[in-house]
Amino acid sequence: MSDTIDLAKRIGALEARLADAEAYRAITNLKSRYGALADSRYTRDGLRSSAELSRIADEVAALFTEDGVWDGGSGLGRCEGREAIRERFLVPTLRFSWHFFVKPDLEISGGTARGTWDVLALMTTKEGRAMWMVGVEHDEYTRVDGTWLHSRMELDAVLVAPHDRGWAPRPEPSDV
Repeated sequence: MSDTIDLAKRIGALEARLADAEAYRAITNLKSRYGALADSRYTRDGLRSSAELSRIADEVAALFTEDGVWDGGSGLGRCEGREAIRERFLVPTLRFSWHFFVKPDLEISGGTARGTWDVLALMTTKEGRAMWMVGVEHDEYTRVDGTWLHSRMELDAVLVAPHDRGWAPRPEPSDV
């Protein structure tokens, strides 16, 4: 009898570990899809067509729960709800971007999760200036009908700096 109980416990523990591993992978894929879509609004020559932007905005919004929050901070604004997120992504604020999300730190608990991601973004402003942005995204996720979605995404930009000047303070002539 104790062998049966031990086996049931071991199987239960393995199923829980497998569920966490599957959730981790699904959330990582979700974040990757978000980054790819956000960047796909641009070509090296500028914005995509209105029809393409509309399709991309639909796809980005679908990555969020109905009441999801997208918070880009004071520089990019805040949207609540899937439709507001869609509207936000219809009107890009840049001419080009390429996001790198690294160092995921995910805590999964059943059908919800929290995570942080370091983000490095190469951007070109609408005026044509190349910029770096480094920050941290604080995310919350919910599993809805078996699919992981963003319920909250909040950017904490640590620095935004012109590419040609870098992010370090310029040295005084006496320091060189």
